[in-house]
Amino acid sequence: MAETLALKADQPDDSPVMTAFADGVLRLTLANPPANALSLATMASLQSALDRARDDADVRVVVLAAAGKVFCAGHDLKELSARRGDPDRGRAFFAQTMTACSRLMQSIVGLPKPVIAEVDGIATAAGCQLVASCDLAIVSDQSSFATPGVNIGLFCSTPMVAMSRNVSRKHAMEMLLTGEAIDAPTAREFGLVNRVVPREYLNQIVSKYAQTIVSKSPLTLKIGKEAFYRQAEMELSDAYEYASKVMVENMLARDAEEGIGAFIEKRQPEWTGD
Repeated sequence: MAETLALKADQPDDSPVMTAFADGVLRLTLANPPANALSLATMASLQSALDRARDDADVRVVVLAAAGKVFCAGHDLKELSARRGDPDRGRAFFAQTMTACSRLMQSIVGLPKPVIAEVDGIATAAGCQLVASCDLAIVSDQSSFATPGVNIGLFCSTPMVAMSRNVSRKHAMEMLLTGEAIDAPTAREFGLVNRVVPREYLNQIVSKYAQTIVSKSPLTLKIGKEAFYRQAEMELSDAYEYASKVMVENMLARDAEEGIGAFIEKRQPEWTGD
């Protein structure tokens, strides 16, 4: 519990990311409206919270939300443009920004705990990438999504990585080539989000999802999430070989023994995380 408390204790009032913890759920809220842009400071704050959550046994699920009407407008274009006056025309700063962003997105995928995007508003460019990188995305019916870089001469190449791994190629290319926004129902049709719900019920439904996941074995979730993303990049035969080995190791875990025993005995399991 000490690490979880530390997550909140060192949080300044003007932090671009606000944290809250309750009942196993760590809530990270982008708190720099109106754009909630992914400046270096914002990405560093998110990265720090995820790094600490990784090893905090009290944190079972992470919810990523935002304050204001925009979930996330992507990179801070003003911050980036201000560095064009550097001797290298901003090359080093641009590289630093993209490296930080890539690390952040991979940290979400690699976190041994589920991450849920709670979206109520606009998610564009790297903001859309952020949604696509999360394990689940529950969104309000007022939300919209776009990869509009092509409109300003900057193809959304890094958002493309997350997009192409979550939606079909044709749908991903439609968004990337046109730069046009899609509404929430279309995003669900494309496979970018899981559920579209009325705005007034969004937080309630996300909380229900989170608590359902919290009730599962943390070890099983860790094993399953890692295996899901690893096998997705393999050939079919390699994926089955790998997944079979994962199942054997999972069967030997104490939580699997407890869970199966509880199911047979018709009682609630008591997870130890072993």
